[in-house]
Amino acid sequence: MGIKKVIVSGKLENNYEISLQTRDLQLTIDQPKPWGENKGPTPLEYFLFAIVGCIITIGKNVAEEKNISLQGINVTIEGKLNVDYLNGLTKEGRAGYTEINVIVDIDAPLTYEEKEAFLKEVDSRCPISDNITHSSEIKLKVKE
Repeated sequence: MGIKKVIVSGKLENNYEISLQTRDLQLTIDQPKPWGENKGPTPLEYFLFAIVGCIITIGKNVAEEKNISLQGINVTIEGKLNVDYLNGLTKEGRAGYTEINVIVDIDAPLTYEEKEAFLKEVDSRCPISDNITHSSEIKLKVKE
C-alpha cells in the first residue's frame, strides 16, 4: 500500500468554534463555556481521542492477524499539562502534555503477560504513539 497522504482542514467560525473537514466528514472543535459554546471537543481532547482511536484500531488489526478472539478494547486516557504556559502566563515548562496515562482494558482470552505483550506490539505500530515518541517535522507556511 505504501505512503498515504492524509489531508484535513479547519476554518475559524464563531468565537472559538472551528469547523473541520476531512474526506466527506465534518467535525467541530470548540472550547467549553465561558470561552466557547461547547459545541465540540477542544484540540487537546481530540489529541487524546486520536491516541484512543489508534490503540483500538491497531489492536483490532493485531488481534485479527494473530487470530486472537478479541471481544473488546476499552481505553481511558488522562493527560496533564501546564495551562499557564499555553495561556502565556509563564515561560517555564512547555505547552504540551507533560504526562499521558493510558489504561487499556483488553477483553480477550489472554494471560496478563500476553495482554502486556499484545499492548506493546499495538503501541509500537500505532502512528499516533510513534508521532509522540518520534516527533515529526512540522513545516509552517503562511499562504501567499
